[in-house]
Amino acid sequence: MAGINYYDVTEWTVGNPYKDIGEVINSIIADIKRRQRDSDNDGGGKPGAVIYIPPGDYHLATQVVIDISYLKIMGSGHGFTSSSIRFNTPEGEWADWHELWPGGSRILVDISQEADDREWAGAAFYVERSGNPRISSVEFADFCIDGLHFVDDGSGKADPENTYTNGKTGIYIASAQDSFRITGMGIVYLEHGITSYHADALTIHDNFIAECGNCIELRGSGQASKITDNLIGAGYKGYSIYAQNFGGLLVTANNIFPRGTSSVHFAGVMRSSVTGNRFHSFYPGMLVFKDGCSENLVSANHFLRDHEPWAPMQGYDNGLDDLYGLLYISGNHNSIIANHISETIDARYIKPYGAAPVIIRVVSGKGNYISDNHIVATTEGPEVQAAETQEGQDTQIPGTQAPEAGSCFSAQVGALLTAGELQELEVITVLVESAAFQNTVLDSGSDAQVIMDRTVNAFRATPTPGRNG
Repeated sequence: MAGINYYDVTEWTVGNPYKDIGEVINSIIADIKRRQRDSDNDGGGKPGAVIYIPPGDYHLATQVVIDISYLKIMGSGHGFTSSSIRFNTPEGEWADWHELWPGGSRILVDISQEADDREWAGAAFYVERSGNPRISSVEFADFCIDGLHFVDDGSGKADPENTYTNGKTGIYIASAQDSFRITGMGIVYLEHGITSYHADALTIHDNFIAECGNCIELRGSGQASKITDNLIGAGYKGYSIYAQNFGGLLVTANNIFPRGTSSVHFAGVMRSSVTGNRFHSFYPGMLVFKDGCSENLVSANHFLRDHEPWAPMQGYDNGLDDLYGLLYISGNHNSIIANHISETIDARYIKPYGAAPVIIRVVSGKGNYISDNHIVATTEGPEVQAAETQEGQDTQIPGTQAPEAGSCFSAQVGALLTAGELQELEVITVLVESAAFQNTVLDSGSDAQVIMDRTVNAFRATPTPGRNG
């Protein structure tokens, strides 16, 4: 027996969940508030409730507004599938596909921000409550939020489905909150996946958040939260993980793949950890610390930067050149320790042409400690480049549809597994700018690969094989 605090959206008497699940959930929340009025009833009084979404397709035309604690909205399957691959495949091939659309417990977001300039107006789920205590223990688990389509952004690009723009947000948390959990979700084709302001003890764990303009944005300020064990990949003009004015943030065990403008972007973040992640990007600026980020640990991560192998997306990038740095550090007393950093890119794709790409760039600040990073920089030899050009691998017009559905997977896996016929690429492993001083760089590049003022910074070169003493 489920009990009075368990609701199934398909059994609720108000509204039609398949036509507008937003109306249904708002009605359920109103019922919970009607029944749970006493804040103190013999040591209890407001236990909250569970709202269950069975597998199925549910349109959302009305924004869900959450202003109660202890609410869990859950489904039975995150249902993620790639919308980007579908929309970059000729429609004539769709008839042969086993399935076209995301599945599981799937919410189809039909609302958008449109002319409303309030950034939360296009959110499927809007969480806000003022007063004390902060709203607490709201959970989203095991269902899919699908933004359906992107739209023309006025950039003049040929295909609006590749703009990552539609004014839609999956989950928008506007007010200070405590101990929220977002787990097991599939979030796809939204301009903003998760936006949270003033988070405390927030858990974002084991989700698939990809093909969104921005995936995770922690804004305002916050503390003691974690982003762990997620599969994440934003669009070329948005963030995969963004955090602002945060302390004690743990970013661990995530697999962050292209095409975000950055994998991790911190602004004014203090005493936080980025450890044990796998980062893959097609652009510089994979990890960015700005606005005085200090006393953060970046350790035991694997960074890979290579070139976009999939023809439909080769006409897009984040606008940064290779002098920007794969890791961009502006702040004090950060530790960049024991990371593996791979850059493998043909010389013809380096910007500006002929430049030596910068791997770790310390732009400003003091006391940063950069040690024991293994940097592998390679490029294909001219014979391989000539063969690729002859085969036509780079001749398709950027922004056009892929020739076959499997080409994205095949192109990306093929690029990842290519290691033979590679030659060493000249790079600057560490660049410490003149505005940075009293920094320490150890065993993260040879004497020739590290550029810094050694009168105001400390340096020890990585030993070069064959050169003793």
